[in-house]
Amino acid sequence: MIARVKTFLRRLGPGLITGAADDDPSGIATYSQAGAQFGFGMLWSVLLTTPLMVGIQIVSARIGRVTGHGIARNIRDHYPRPLLYFVVGLLVMANTLNIAADIGAMGEALQLVVGGAPHYHALGFGLIAVAFQLFVPYQRLAPVLKWLTLSLVSYAFVLLLVDVPWGQVAAETLLPPISFKSDYFVLLVGVLGTTISPYLFFWQASQEVEEQRAGEGEEPLRDAPEHARKHLRRIKLDTWFGMVFSNVIALAIMMTTAVTLHTAGITDIQTSAQAAQALRPLAGEFTFTLFAMGIIGTGMLAVPVLAGSAAYAVAESMKWPIGHALKPLEAKGFYSIITAATLIGVAIDFSPLDPFKALYWAAIFNGVVAVPIMVVMMRMAVRPDIMGTFVIRPRLRRLGWFATALMAAAVVAMLTTQLV
Repeated sequence: MIARVKTFLRRLGPGLITGAADDDPSGIATYSQAGAQFGFGMLWSVLLTTPLMVGIQIVSARIGRVTGHGIARNIRDHYPRPLLYFVVGLLVMANTLNIAADIGAMGEALQLVVGGAPHYHALGFGLIAVAFQLFVPYQRLAPVLKWLTLSLVSYAFVLLLVDVPWGQVAAETLLPPISFKSDYFVLLVGVLGTTISPYLFFWQASQEVEEQRAGEGEEPLRDAPEHARKHLRRIKLDTWFGMVFSNVIALAIMMTTAVTLHTAGITDIQTSAQAAQALRPLAGEFTFTLFAMGIIGTGMLAVPVLAGSAAYAVAESMKWPIGHALKPLEAKGFYSIITAATLIGVAIDFSPLDPFKALYWAAIFNGVVAVPIMVVMMRMAVRPDIMGTFVIRPRLRRLGWFATALMAAAVVAMLTTQLV
């Protein structure tokens, strides 16, 4: 039994890390705001998006494994340059804002637990994240990122420490009290944008490329179709596990804040650290500490993913050497983007710009930007000149397009309610 568990865990990789990184401090803030403002009224969105998130992430992983290149490189090779620069530019801006918000939230969370100045805590976390990626070889980096996913288990424990009215949860999830007001759709797009987010597409595709290049004798599936069955089954298992894990944690955060903050009339949560602080008098010191330490743990996972996905996109666009398997002097441009994105994020935390308001709109921005990127990915995945014989099958195609349509519909509903 233990041997089977070890074998199963070894098969998990890019999908698990991608799913866990989705629950970064900015995601925690968005889920906390959803629970605080609407109680259980937005749980349905996470359940609905779980299979859709799985579908679109499998598409991105397959693009990487089949072609041997990430999404940005495939856009560069097969689409007009203006589209490439538009997509990559938006991704880098959104990721840098997310890094600022995540590191800022980590600094505030550490201050709540041990005291000190949050800005200097944030600086320390930023420097650690950069050093982590510059000096830890890929063979060691991937397992460390995998183990960091365990930090999210703290939110499952937090849920066990509060009194949940399960009957009300089931009723409002199956028959959600949907509001047609602007703030509901704005937050819904934020939830969708932090759940189905562009940086996750780029990261998982590029991690599949890393895994393929790190494997002795491994080739892109387009060139080595005899290995397809093994790798496509692994991608499916890895992605399903990672995305379900991610969304179970999102549900736990929403439910915890609904039971505590919403019930107490606290309906405006701007940051994940603020959510932790608000939990303290309502749910007790232990619950508060678990919530706060979870912010730090998942931030240490998410910041490398955010900076790394931006670096993959820019480096692939410029045809620079890429990958954590290379040393810094072998991939100067790639590691320069990682360093710059992280340190600019830290600098934003020292500036008058409120990174947390920027974060809220970055989540919405991600939701809007995800739509055209998903359209491009879905078009890639059915092109034989890109995917060879591994174009996606009708079931996955329908799932991917449904996810794209849902994101587009939520954005249209948000814009419509804003204008009315």
